[in-house]
Amino acid sequence: MRKAKPKKRIILPDPRFNDQQVTKFVNNLMLCGKKEAAYSIFYEAIDIVEDKLKENGLDVWRKALANVTPSVEVRSRRVGGATFQIPTEIPPSRKQSIGMKNLIQFARKRNEKSMGKKLAAEIMAGYKEEGGAFKRKEDIHRMAEANKAFSHFRF
Repeated sequence: MRKAKPKKRIILPDPRFNDQQVTKFVNNLMLCGKKEAAYSIFYEAIDIVEDKLKENGLDVWRKALANVTPSVEVRSRRVGGATFQIPTEIPPSRKQSIGMKNLIQFARKRNEKSMGKKLAAEIMAGYKEEGGAFKRKEDIHRMAEANKAFSHFRF
């Protein structure tokens, strides 16, 4: 951007856990402005996780989110007519949003009955370091490792 950076919006904590990270996740989960529906899906998923794993659902969710969050990514950079995939470090805020979006994306692709069950299953899979979102993170890291030779082209 040529102008000043846009101001960071203040995100209010969620009503049940009083946590801003939960609100960010629910905002990513929300479709068509239906925040109440997104909250109910998230809370249902957390309750299912607590029932199945007999652990604190919010802690399991945080661990799953940490497990599916990539730390590097590859970006395309054109150098002298050739396009190279250059591995770059991801800023913390972008890391978090990529992890959340991957968790939600792969939860939507699952085959359970309701979205709450799909999300719970993906959270438990991420917690155990398996599932689609974790595999996506591994693929991103593998691609960055394979293209490590081009890291000197970094911007």
